[in-house]
Amino acid sequence: MITGVWHGEINNEKVEVKMIQNGDSITGTSYYYKSGSNYRRYTIKGYFDETDNQIIWWDDQLIEDKTKGLSLASHPKKGKSKADFNCPGPGVMKLDGKTYADAGEEIPRGNIRLDKKGTILFQDEWDYVIENYMLGANDRNIIDSVSGIATQVVVTSQPNETMNEEKHREDAIPAVKDEKPNGRDSLTKKETIAIAVPDQESKMQAKITAPTIEQKFSSREKTFAKEIPLTGDSIELRFYDNAEIDGDSISLFLNGKLIFEHIALTEKAYVVKLAVNDLDESNELTMVAENLGSIPPNTSYMVAIVGDKRYDAQLASTENSSAMIKLSKKTPPNLP
Repeated sequence: MITGVWHGEINNEKVEVKMIQNGDSITGTSYYYKSGSNYRRYTIKGYFDETDNQIIWWDDQLIEDKTKGLSLASHPKKGKSKADFNCPGPGVMKLDGKTYADAGEEIPRGNIRLDKKGTILFQDEWDYVIENYMLGANDRNIIDSVSGIATQVVVTSQPNETMNEEKHREDAIPAVKDEKPNGRDSLTKKETIAIAVPDQESKMQAKITAPTIEQKFSSREKTFAKEIPLTGDSIELRFYDNAEIDGDSISLFLNGKLIFEHIALTEKAYVVKLAVNDLDESNELTMVAENLGSIPPNTSYMVAIVGDKRYDAQLASTENSSAMIKLSKKTPPNLP
């Protein structure tokens, strides 16, 4: 996935970039740093171009400046960063490309060399989204809420009267190591850099209020997909991801009631069995997308086994609609 934490260099400056894929767009933040107390932070915007497997992004807004007039160069927010997204080996993901001084990409400014890492150097509001991205935090409402919080974190160079307090904080924060002995990342979790943002936790709790699955069910249009006749004692439903395995998860509602949730769609079937005697004469089974995965929309391939008959359906759910099938004990006119 593109979503995650990327470490390396951009234009010979050490950088940590946190990228979050939001549909076909990229959002997040970038830190250009020399140490835990000497950095500039920007919001980023961009997109993923599937035609050539490139990620294009740019620094949009300077939201923190902790350089205190030292030699860390200001990174211009105009122009683009353009890098190839590649996976040269198991568990290895890289971004290699160039930055450009102009939007027309005519004047290269420097090189991009980034590696995806599990270690977070600078803690901020995006960490929650990255750590829980496949567990529902890829919801567009959550990402938009966190993006709104990030733009409010505006901290410039410290005033003179707080320099002593800042110096005390610097002493408590380990400096970021420059060397990588034995070719391995020398940064460990103990070297995580904590950024103090006043009332940040309370802001997160107040603003990140993703809709519940019940709210998603009631607010989205239900799109009819198929009617299945019921016979015998039971019906077996098998759900698969219908496209690339990208983290889709669903909930199932039967006649308006939640019966299963957090169903992760993969290449292996998730099996649901329903007793026919417990069902009404006519029933609505609705598939509600808990998230849209990294490749919207949320798509499911459903196979229904009723006695010796097999039925299948392609089900797609979005932020505005949910797929619905009808289960009927009365044989539809067009079915035997």
